[in-house]
Amino acid sequence: MALNWIARGLAGVAALAAASAAQAQTYPTKNVRVLVPFAAAGPTDVIARLIGQKLGEFYGHQFYIENVPGAGGNTGTAQAAKEPADGYTVLVISTGFMVNPSLYAKVPYDPVREFAPITLIAASPNVLVVHPDVPAKSVKELIALIKASPGKYSYAQPALGSTPHLGGELFKLTFDLDLTMVPFPGAAPAITSTIGGKCRLKPQAATTIEPPYLRRRAAVWHHRGLRRWWRPAQEQARASGRRRAPAPR
Repeated sequence: MALNWIARGLAGVAALAAASAAQAQTYPTKNVRVLVPFAAAGPTDVIARLIGQKLGEFYGHQFYIENVPGAGGNTGTAQAAKEPADGYTVLVISTGFMVNPSLYAKVPYDPVREFAPITLIAASPNVLVVHPDVPAKSVKELIALIKASPGKYSYAQPALGSTPHLGGELFKLTFDLDLTMVPFPGAAPAITSTIGGKCRLKPQAATTIEPPYLRRRAAVWHHRGLRRWWRPAQEQARASGRRRAPAPR
């Protein structure tokens, strides 16, 4: 899945896809567990709760949210894979569902054999935000600020292998920045840390940005927004003679 989007979807255990037409006509007959493999109040959790509420209103049965964070989403996803294949446990996933198998030596689930897709429910561009006290007024000024104080600045990321994490590392690589990555167990604590000033930067889904506590500096992974700061990166790399990262497609 392309890095410039965070896509979120619902996945049900594989047998759900094989349910008979008769079962589909009566489903659901009881409450449905909606498992979110990330901490509460993050982008995936917020979207899951909005969808769960509407599904509950439509079907007349509760679609309740259960957060099982850990290991970049692997813990909750593995738990969903072990549940009975009856359609009463669904999983709300983000890009890590397919990215993690290439980042970890082994993941405790098979994204192809143990799950069946239901639908894409949302897509959100990621943005780069900074604490209001950061004096930079543009991406160009931000890069200059970080370069002037190597090792001083850090960015918060919510999960290993998430698009904020990968995008933050791409940002560092592109501009050859001495920028420290600080991991958190979810988007909410990462945002809280940035608002509190512990971390000064935060790659983040646009759905959870709340001015004036944080200031947006670029739509880093929105396809068009990415090109805005990528051109200066190419020019800077060319002038310095450093090897640059390949341009995103």
